[in-house]
Amino acid sequence: MQSVNTGKIFDENGWILDAPGETEPTLIRALYEKTQLNVKHSSWGLYQFADWLPIGRVLHGSSAPVTYKSEGLSKELGLKNLWITFSGYWPEKGAGITTCSFKETEAYSVCGRMTPDMDKILVVASAGNTSRSFAKVCSENNIPLLICVPEDNLSALWFDKPLNDCVKLICSRSGSDYFDAIHLSNIVAGMEGFIPEGGAKNVARRDGMATTVLSAATTIGQIPEYYFQAVGSGTGAVAAWEANLRLLADGRFGTNKMKLMVSQNIPFIPMFDAWKAGSRAMLPLDETLARKQVEEIDAKVLSNRKPVYPIAGGLYDALIDSGGDVLIATNEQARDAAQLFEETEGADIHPAAAVATASLIDLVRKGIDKEALIMLNITGGGEKRFKAENKLFYLKPDMVFDFNPDPSEVRKGVEMLFQSAKSFSVLEK
Repeated sequence: MQSVNTGKIFDENGWILDAPGETEPTLIRALYEKTQLNVKHSSWGLYQFADWLPIGRVLHGSSAPVTYKSEGLSKELGLKNLWITFSGYWPEKGAGITTCSFKETEAYSVCGRMTPDMDKILVVASAGNTSRSFAKVCSENNIPLLICVPEDNLSALWFDKPLNDCVKLICSRSGSDYFDAIHLSNIVAGMEGFIPEGGAKNVARRDGMATTVLSAATTIGQIPEYYFQAVGSGTGAVAAWEANLRLLADGRFGTNKMKLMVSQNIPFIPMFDAWKAGSRAMLPLDETLARKQVEEIDAKVLSNRKPVYPIAGGLYDALIDSGGDVLIATNEQARDAAQLFEETEGADIHPAAAVATASLIDLVRKGIDKEALIMLNITGGGEKRFKAENKLFYLKPDMVFDFNPDPSEVRKGVEMLFQSAKSFSVLEK
């Protein structure tokens, strides 16, 4: 492991999320023995990229992102070299991520990092897609999990089969947002027997998401010039940047750094505001206004009020190093983009992916080089089709808590939920 801020290298000793002995906020990165990536057979699923994943075990049921050269959308936009990396359900393309979100890449990587001797209950907070992905992976591999989700986002917790009882759900009440879910998870993560997933600080989460870029580079044969993705926490874009750096060290995929073109959904655009102000620090954000803005956006997964933007190694540094930019799209633009994508490419996409697509469309109109090698990261898709083809089961909350709940109340409730937790064996199938 290595601290981004100081460059200090240290051994991984357990579930490390921060650089030991350092006080300045910084991400840490995994250092891998193999400088060159050896991609395994596609039957390995996500783990075909295991050389650059910090895992100790291969879990059941994974799939990898799929990259293909666009025909329909590229023709519509007049782009000569548009490649789409699709994370979702699209059998004809070989895409088998049944949660329909690239968050599933995080879950298989993070849970693959867990070891049997940890004997802890994993705690995950999300606006929906991440929790759905972790719930699926943990349920199928019998890993104890507590997920924390805003009550208004419960519709995101759908599955094609009932979940194993090792997965529990608590919610922050209606009217709350992702920040409130994170607050709940922080209370629980401090309890004995529980361990925080860690979000952007977890190298396994970032390196799992980085497989989108690994898919693109190994399929195309070179590093793209432009990278388009919508961002909530910014973790996926940071992961893309880190993958780019590893590919440079590999030496077989070119020498360029992708320009990170990340986008947010109007009116909730805190990273756009900070970036355009030239500020590493996030600008002050009124809590009431933020909640109202989150209610208005279609892409609820982009609603993180504390993104991985200012920290050393975070999105601000990634944008500076890559020569990237932060873009914005309205709900209407994103809806139009989603419709255009489905008409030209043949798959439905998530609102966040539609925001990224809308940003690409807007930049094309403003004059992007139409010969450039462009990667469009479709971070979720095929959900409409998957739901139509499968019977669905929805996870109901075990407990719902008010805004700023009493920590003792939360701890007591969660302890009751997991009274039988010891009956579950971490990483035992």
